[in-house]
Amino acid sequence: MNYTIREIRAEDNAEVEAVIRSCLREFGADHEGTAWADPDLGRFSEIYASEGNKYWVAEDENGRIVGGAGVGRLDGAEGLCELRKMYCLPEARGTGLGQRLLDTAAAYAAKYYTRCYIETLENMTAARRFYEKNGFTRVYDPPVVTAHFNCDVRYIKEL
Repeated sequence: MNYTIREIRAEDNAEVEAVIRSCLREFGADHEGTAWADPDLGRFSEIYASEGNKYWVAEDENGRIVGGAGVGRLDGAEGLCELRKMYCLPEARGTGLGQRLLDTAAAYAAKYYTRCYIETLENMTAARRFYEKNGFTRVYDPPVVTAHFNCDVRYIKEL
């Protein structure tokens, strides 16, 4: 399957939210303290429209969104951004799409930031291995406080 990565558009918001919610349900993260309760889930095209913030979607050959990833500014930590809402549906995993999304996000982030932060869950083992393989180092003291208080694993990568 060939996937196309492009910047999010307003008409993608609901489909991206559905992908994220599906993945969160899959990993038992459909509750407060995770992306599940993020009030901005259905507004990505607005939230990621300013300089230093961007979200990309991945479409399959039929134009269906199967994943996405974003970069966003984190207040309170100089030079630090967050890799946000990086999710792929099960059929897109293991295809190299996650790597392409991460590479796209990291290249953009490096123009504005020196480090990239991510929060995830202990039970997302494949995702954690993926981040570690890509140079993210686990940290136990979060550099900032976010609304994702139930995310129990954190990483930082130098850009």
